[in-house]
Amino acid sequence: MATFVPSEILIQFKPGVTEGAKAAVMGVVSGTMKERMHTRTMVAAGAGELDVVKLPPGLNVSTAITRLRNNPSIAIAEPNWVFTTQQTSNDPYYTAAPYRLWGMYGDDSVTPTNQFGSQADEAWASGNVGSTSVVVGIIDEGIDYTHPDLAANIWTNPGEVAANGVDDDANGYIDDIHGWDFFNNDNSIFDGSGDDHGTHVAGTIGGVGGNGQGVAGVAWNVTMISAKFLGPSGGSLADAVEALDYLTNLKTKYGVNLVATNNSWGGGGFSQSLQDAINRAANAGILFIAAAGNDGSNNDSTARYPSNYNNVIAVAAIDSSGNLASFSNYGATDVDLGAPGVGIYSTLPGGTYGSYSGTSMATPHVTGAAALYAAAHPGASANTIRAALLSSAQATPTASLVGKTVTGGRLNVSAAPDVIPPPSLSIGNVSKLEGNKGQTNFTFTVSLSAASSQAVNVQFATAHGTALAGRINDYRAASGTLSFSPGTTSRTITITINADKTSEANETFFINLSNPTNAALGVAKGTGTIVNDDAPFASQAATGTSSSQKSAVAKVDPSPIDVVFSSLADEVVEAALDSVRSKRR
Repeated sequence: MATFVPSEILIQFKPGVTEGAKAAVMGVVSGTMKERMHTRTMVAAGAGELDVVKLPPGLNVSTAITRLRNNPSIAIAEPNWVFTTQQTSNDPYYTAAPYRLWGMYGDDSVTPTNQFGSQADEAWASGNVGSTSVVVGIIDEGIDYTHPDLAANIWTNPGEVAANGVDDDANGYIDDIHGWDFFNNDNSIFDGSGDDHGTHVAGTIGGVGGNGQGVAGVAWNVTMISAKFLGPSGGSLADAVEALDYLTNLKTKYGVNLVATNNSWGGGGFSQSLQDAINRAANAGILFIAAAGNDGSNNDSTARYPSNYNNVIAVAAIDSSGNLASFSNYGATDVDLGAPGVGIYSTLPGGTYGSYSGTSMATPHVTGAAALYAAAHPGASANTIRAALLSSAQATPTASLVGKTVTGGRLNVSAAPDVIPPPSLSIGNVSKLEGNKGQTNFTFTVSLSAASSQAVNVQFATAHGTALAGRINDYRAASGTLSFSPGTTSRTITITINADKTSEANETFFINLSNPTNAALGVAKGTGTIVNDDAPFASQAATGTSSSQKSAVAKVDPSPIDVVFSSLADEVVEAALDSVRSKRR
């Protein structure tokens, strides 16, 4: 079982921190900088440099992070978690069956039929087969870009001259013709048979349709960019962040019409640096579509990342009979919808094909559907695409998903373009000093994207993160129903915070929205950050920063966490969390 890199941590400095202050931070842990990242997307967002720091022999990750807790020069300090590929099973019995692409089938006029398929073939029959002007990013293993069912839909960078050894488009990556390999730090997005998971995912999203061979993806016509970060030994958190920022920069600086990223991997604990990268992508109008996980567990009770982050569409897996897959995670507030994920036939390296199972396989059905919607509705915003997908799922109730997902339904590709999305509900984040005595109020704003002629209701409930609820703990738990009268577009929820005089890391809690009526959920999770305003720990004296900086404290994760990040196939992935993490859940 892989864990975080045992002798490395990630440190993100606050903007404007001097080199002297950075050196002082390194001195606290006797660390050496292995790699410094300051992606163009980080720069545009005003974020500081993100360093991969090598620790000296004898200093473990937990101790190093504890020493850095509340250091005023640091924004984030956390383990450099490892994402490890756990291969899906090849099902020869399924591949021998006559109907291999049940995940694409519908239940109306087009044959063969399966009511629990994605209904993609009904969209094709109506003339919507996608558009190569729509782009998606695949953050995964690499892709066999020469596969006959993929080659026509692989992105070619118009700003690069192939193999000239020059960064022609000045994006920081030399000869990134079809994307970038962040695992090996080169431009080779395909390294052989080990890139089967990424190749399989690509075929479900955008296998070329109508060419008389192999398979067809949800979107026959689409452009796919590879952001490879998983290799034979897994992939690191640092590489995942850089991969997502790479794609975001292609949209914000180079105008690439990137509407979504597919993320069929997961595991482990919360990472602020990855949440920040997801937020940067969301601010650029890019959907982050993620696998719910293969533990067969409830994500509402035990968070599964990245699917439990804010600004994510989380996908469960169903089988061809509409059952929630035995391995699939679920969650009435944290998993959005189901999609075909059992016995999914798709492309494999070397021009071959095979059948895999997992929430990894369900997720690209939804990413392909996002591409189809964007093709039929040029210029549609990410929120509009999200609302259309979730509204059509809500209109396609599935018994096994009722009470197990936000929508209670499954992907319905053909319905999504026909749905006029209702107004969407979104909740904002709040960050505020906790105070030294008494209580402080955190006021969260819940907004409706457009006024409705009908009354809108939505349930809400707090959930703990690193902060704990209770009269003598960090905040007061709350739940209830928020009502919008016709024409109203904004309401607020107030949560009471208990002040203290304890110097500690910033702490977070959440408010989850669920079960809306006459509206869809946009951003369904708000984060409250209780900012420490007490004196820093004595261990920070070595940083050389002044006490006047103490209110700008670090967001750190001090707990040692034994985790696995994986491509989400049919293997069971377990995370063993220590007592500190258990307290914080």
